Amino acid sequence: MATIRDNSETIPAIGIDLGTTFSVVSKLDRAGKPVTLVNAEGDLLTPSVVLFDGDDVIVGREAWKAVAGEADSVALCTKREMGHPVYHKNFQGKQYPPEVIEAWILNKLRRDMSTQIGPFSKVVVTVPAYFDEVRRKATQDAGYMAGFEVMDILNEPTAAAIAFGYHEGYMNADGRPERPQRILVYDLGGGTFDVTVMEIRGDRYIARATDGDVQLGGYDWDQRLVDLVAEGFIREHYADPREDPLIAGKLWRECEDAKRTLSVRGKAAVACDYRGFSSLVTVTREQFEEATQDLLDRTRFTTVQTLSAARLGWEQIDRVLLVGGSTRMPMVRRMLQELSGKEPDSTVAADEAVAHGAALHAGLLLAKSQGRPATFKIKNVNSHSLGVVGTDPQTKRKRNGILIPRNTPLPVSAKRTFRTQKANQQSILVQVVEGENPSPDDCTTIGRCSVRRLPPDLPRRAPIDVLFQYQTNGRLKVRVTVPDSDVKVETEFTRENALPKEHLDGWRRHISGEGPTEYR
Repeated sequence: MATIRDNSETIPAIGIDLGTTFSVVSKLDRAGKPVTLVNAEGDLLTPSVVLFDGDDVIVGREAWKAVAGEADSVALCTKREMGHPVYHKNFQGKQYPPEVIEAWILNKLRRDMSTQIGPFSKVVVTVPAYFDEVRRKATQDAGYMAGFEVMDILNEPTAAAIAFGYHEGYMNADGRPERPQRILVYDLGGGTFDVTVMEIRGDRYIARATDGDVQLGGYDWDQRLVDLVAEGFIREHYADPREDPLIAGKLWRECEDAKRTLSVRGKAAVACDYRGFSSLVTVTREQFEEATQDLLDRTRFTTVQTLSAARLGWEQIDRVLLVGGSTRMPMVRRMLQELSGKEPDSTVAADEAVAHGAALHAGLLLAKSQGRPATFKIKNVNSHSLGVVGTDPQTKRKRNGILIPRNTPLPVSAKRTFRTQKANQQSILVQVVEGENPSPDDCTTIGRCSVRRLPPDLPRRAPIDVLFQYQTNGRLKVRVTVPDSDVKVETEFTRENALPKEHLDGWRRHISGEGPTEYR
């Protein structure tokens, strides 16, 4: 399962956890075991940080160190802005789409790992389960621009469950449990949070329900710690160190380290220098936990909601699996134990499990491409409802006509019939949205397509069929047809904020070094 033969070349099974704060790469060894690869600096974790230094783009440890002195030139937590047209900061007078910045991170990983295992291009990249279709497409585009062929986009909790199954021996026929195992995966990373209820039935990994928050993670705990230290400094010196971006960047680095200290000690001291004043501010674990209780409560609420969506009680959950570096905070483990009545499970490596599961999935895809039997199967659900914007004939207001409700098993096809608004209508606009709210204004617009040259003499309220084909990786295909007509209209789905193909190709040549052409 580790590699396959293709045109006399060995293709490694590579999985990438493209994290908000740190990224990890894993491959399958000759025995089919997932192992984490080290980067050029010899580290298992690569900071997902990018420094724009003149004409140079620096990724990883050195970029992370630059936060303390060159904060204005550093891109942090870019993953949180995936799906937006541009990253929120300018760098040397230029703005970049978030997926371009992510592509530089992926390119760093590709180059570093190539020095150890040789050139490779086929990969599986993970995303938060709660990522919508726009963000998934942007992640796939980032992989393309980095020089990869992204075989699949895999949900992070699903990847962690696969790694857990491998660790427990479920991949082997004689090691599979006699009854289904239900696992709640609590994944609190540096910048995003996911919770997924998974059921393992022999060789099948089935997602029952998923939820999350793409704007919640360890970074938010860091910022609360920054605030605590800043407030202590203000009480002593009547000056706010957060007002200076460079000092604030240095303080954030110090507080990120202090957060780790507070996971093993009852207090941590943070040095702060500003306007000629110096202080060593001590923060206790109790103070830190009190200041971040609302953040923890948000994860608690989402966890309870997901369990309810899966129609299960805690007595029906076999394991509560901890994933993500931020689950090392004692407050997380304590909350989950009180909530579930079970000791949280740290069987898999919090920082590496997602990448390991992605590598196992990559091995599965490579084996299937050669006609070999699958060792396991995945069944995911969609995290957001998908619909089309229509007009309510009674109120004349725009409404979200849902075709695929959230937590529907994937892949799935769904069709819904809409009606033309007037006689002899020449064209229609199909606007696709993602979200649960009946009002499209409160949903995320994924994209749209125009269908022109409708059949002539269509009466008012003539039927128009919209077909969705939603894939396992959370990618969507849309088809629009006119029934009861000799004319069958199919159209291409144009996504909001997606980079044009020629721009993607230009960035790929520039970032991955495939050629001299650059697009900016």
